[in-house]
Amino acid sequence: MLSTYNYPKFEYRRPPELAGQRDGHYPVVVVGAGPVGLAAAIDLAIQGTPVVLLDNDDTVSIGSRGVCYAKRALEIMDRLGCAEEMVQKGVSWNVGRTFFREEEVFNFNLCPQPDHHRPGMINLQQYYLEEHLVRRAQSLPNIDLRWKNNVIGVADEGERVALRVETPDGAYSLDADWLVVADGARSPIRHMMGLEVEGKIFMDRFLIADVVMKADYPAERWFWFDPPFHPNQSVLLHRQADNVWRIDFQLGWRADPEEEKKPENVIPRIKAMLAAKGNEEREFELEWVSVYTFQCRRMHEFRHGRLLFTGDAAHQVSPFGARGANSGIQDSDNLVWKLKLVLDGKAPPALLDTYSEERMFAADENLVNSTRSTDFITPKSAVSKMFRNAVLGLAKDYPFARALVNSGRLSVPSFLTESRLNTPDADVFAGVMVPGAPLDDAPCETPGGEQWLLQATGNRFQLLYYAPDAAAIAPVDAAALAALADAPVAVEVLVVAERGTAPGGLKTLIDSRERIRERYDLQPATTYLVRPDQHVAARWRTFDAGLVRAALARATCNA
Repeated sequence: MLSTYNYPKFEYRRPPELAGQRDGHYPVVVVGAGPVGLAAAIDLAIQGTPVVLLDNDDTVSIGSRGVCYAKRALEIMDRLGCAEEMVQKGVSWNVGRTFFREEEVFNFNLCPQPDHHRPGMINLQQYYLEEHLVRRAQSLPNIDLRWKNNVIGVADEGERVALRVETPDGAYSLDADWLVVADGARSPIRHMMGLEVEGKIFMDRFLIADVVMKADYPAERWFWFDPPFHPNQSVLLHRQADNVWRIDFQLGWRADPEEEKKPENVIPRIKAMLAAKGNEEREFELEWVSVYTFQCRRMHEFRHGRLLFTGDAAHQVSPFGARGANSGIQDSDNLVWKLKLVLDGKAPPALLDTYSEERMFAADENLVNSTRSTDFITPKSAVSKMFRNAVLGLAKDYPFARALVNSGRLSVPSFLTESRLNTPDADVFAGVMVPGAPLDDAPCETPGGEQWLLQATGNRFQLLYYAPDAAAIAPVDAAALAALADAPVAVEVLVVAERGTAPGGLKTLIDSRERIRERYDLQPATTYLVRPDQHVAARWRTFDAGLVRAALARATCNA
């Protein structure tokens, strides 16, 4: 039990397959009701696909576990209808500070630009995130959320996936057209299928201490190398909801995990840290303690027939950089729109191969960054430690050294620039909104009032078309734009304008602060084709319906 949180107990219900003594068939089954599995099920449901979500437990994750959720994950959660309560409950922050011994040597701002809806990061205990997601899932009629349903057998039979599921009332069978595997780093299903992950296990241990205390430290990320209160090691401090502070202490590989978790060994470390900050009399309470090691590994492929692996089941990284849950949520974001098109017969199953390709590219980025962070934080030799400390010593005064400081390169979305779904540029653009890039947010106005660009996009293919005066769009162009709604895969047109209302019922977004024009390098008639996961598929300086349809075919593997 935690002093700040009461774990919910979700109701187990007898599955209909047991009640009716029959096998069930479903379009999609998701296994694992953690953040990634819940996000996938919610996304499928809001796009009209019935889904069964199986979990072997009946509550949320034990302990705060993952705590940092990045801007891109929040933008995805906005689309799923969950972000606002996360932000309201969590601790928003943009600034991180790095210290070497007693001096600050480096700081950063995750969101230096103005006019973004969401902060660079929030800190929120994972159990709160999961509870928000469970409530959202329970509000959707086409999610069948089954607690205490443990998958004990899986077989890919070519045209379907057959599952055997154990419950308190006995075992039953069901099958699915597609199985989304989100059952965590130890993934029983991965082992059942004889699939493994490849990579590196790091020979170091870290202590997590979640501490309840009222402290006036700012809502920032603080990381110390070799602080006087924990010499020759590193320490990380984060503020969470409910006045809970996450403190990570590096221990070294030889530390005894069971001994280090004992309160009589944890409390002196915390007191030493507080004393160094001039708060030796501050009262605190230990809420949760754990010792962990970590690894940087991934599966060779994320799609195996009709099984689609996501999140920690597919890839694992060190916690430095908050790349675990954030990348897993982006996995589901990438997967679901493709799976929906395949289920609807509007794209071939080969489109799901691009889920594996794109998210393996993203996983490799995360693995590289995570490995580099870990090597910098935990040097493996006297020479590498000497180099690390020299960099830290120079960072306070020299910009070149600051660029080398690595206390965890924090999670950012992947730019899928190598994806075969992209249409390469034929025109000249400035800025970063290249094919494969995730959309930058920006404020805008609609007849309904103020809005954000990312609130107007997602869940379907869309076309951003820029016209300074929306009312001046020629009728023939308006008709050609509107006709994209009748494409084999429908495209919704969003006219971005400085003023006016587009003819023909086309939706208009008024770029009142000119942030969209600035961030997308817009000129009259500039056109962007946007994927359902809010990544750029193609862009042109003029609108050509034929080019748009060709790019759409390419982005759905229908070319």
